[in-house]
Amino acid sequence: MIDLQSTRLRNSANALLLFFLGVLLAAVAELPLGGWIQIPILSLIWWRMDQQLSPSIKNQFFLGMLFGLGYFVLGLWWIYISLHDIGRMHAVLSCTAVFLLAAGMALFFSGASLSLCLTRHRRLTGLVLAASWAMIEYLRSIVLTGFPWMGFAEAQFNGPFAPIAPFFGGLACTFLVVWVSWEISQLKKNILFSSACIIAAITLAQLASLWTFTKPIGEPLSVRLIQGNFEQSLKFNPKAIEEQFSFYTNAIESQSADLIITPETAYPWPQSNLPAGLLGSLQQFSTNTSSNVLLGLIGETGNSAGVQYTNRALGLSPKVASYQYDKSHLVPFGEFIPPGFHWFVNAFNVPMSDFARGKLDQAPFSIIRSGKDVIHAAITICYEDVFGGELASRIHHSSQPVNLLINMTNLAWFGDSQAPAQQLRLSQLRSLETGLPALRATNTGITAALGPDGKVLSQLDEFTQGVLSLKIQAYSGTTPYVFWGNLPILSLSCLLLLLGLIRQKRI
Repeated sequence: MIDLQSTRLRNSANALLLFFLGVLLAAVAELPLGGWIQIPILSLIWWRMDQQLSPSIKNQFFLGMLFGLGYFVLGLWWIYISLHDIGRMHAVLSCTAVFLLAAGMALFFSGASLSLCLTRHRRLTGLVLAASWAMIEYLRSIVLTGFPWMGFAEAQFNGPFAPIAPFFGGLACTFLVVWVSWEISQLKKNILFSSACIIAAITLAQLASLWTFTKPIGEPLSVRLIQGNFEQSLKFNPKAIEEQFSFYTNAIESQSADLIITPETAYPWPQSNLPAGLLGSLQQFSTNTSSNVLLGLIGETGNSAGVQYTNRALGLSPKVASYQYDKSHLVPFGEFIPPGFHWFVNAFNVPMSDFARGKLDQAPFSIIRSGKDVIHAAITICYEDVFGGELASRIHHSSQPVNLLINMTNLAWFGDSQAPAQQLRLSQLRSLETGLPALRATNTGITAALGPDGKVLSQLDEFTQGVLSLKIQAYSGTTPYVFWGNLPILSLSCLLLLLGLIRQKRI
């Protein structure tokens, strides 16, 4: 009886420790060397899960769930701000929604953790665990349209495995993080083998930084990124909208540049309902000053069912027809309503919450400069830059070679939280994967320019109203990741999981 109680207490303590370690793992991701610090924390997590007294599938799933729950509750808490502070949802319901989302994401971590029960071959266990984690992160990016936010890869921009991203992408970084952290947890049992694996992985990753696949093209562009810093709660206030229109229009027309960019929905109104003459005036400014202008607004598209709204980037260039990019990867419940939930929109009369999707193969935006090379930019809106595989595929199949990345976003929904810093790291990872510089125009921050290595060249302070003026060098070329996407790492992961199953059946 005493032994049974002792076992239960130890299991409970182990469960609470894993929850705390998940919280800690999410917290250190925000630190300058977060990608390095996460690895020993993960190794402690694997060690505790591997040392449990009852190593059953049920217990492994439960412990993986607790670790994931701690990780995502802290990492995604800012969704509470959009639900409660902006959406006026009751605090209890808002907390419940965040908890349920965190639990849903933690289920993926639970599934990946089950691989610890798959094989008892110590030298293979770490590889199988890493393979399952890469596969589960890929599934997290596609199930129910995907929500792969807070993966281990984005923290690796400040970690040892960032140089692998141009070769095999963020999933490969995740694979190496999990594998090396597992081998650290096994140092006491097999010091020679585990040490060799750790040293080899980190050394080869660092050597990978010696290769570059893109190079500068043409003369640098003059750029102006406009940050309005308008509260999201004023989005449907007529007077506030008028002030917003006035600010962005005046900011655009105050000074010419090769490229001027506003944030996502800087003009939060359907394109056909914008003030009379507004777009004509901006087009005239573009022509007179040889400036290319990208506007964030609400687009409209017609079909047999009538007019549908889109989240649109409208491009104005000198003496050519306007360009438009309609957001393709929409946010569930924020920008489209999943089947079976339209009653919610009808009951609460939520305006413009069910957008039409843009096509996946939209052409890049052509930045025209008199007497100079045309620069082609791939546009993403808001959290589209979470999906590295989709962006790589778009660039690979683009009708024009892409030289620059542009992200237009509005994170005013999430207030003063870590969400802007998290998305900045995602943009940095996208630049690293593609070898292309990036421009980020945001409403409240972080408005910034990134080099082809993802490093911040210049940025505005958060929650300030202003314009970031700079020069950016466009690049040409293709990284291996843009060419073959996630195929290599997913193929390797499938083979390792198959090998693990085969070895398990032989035992």
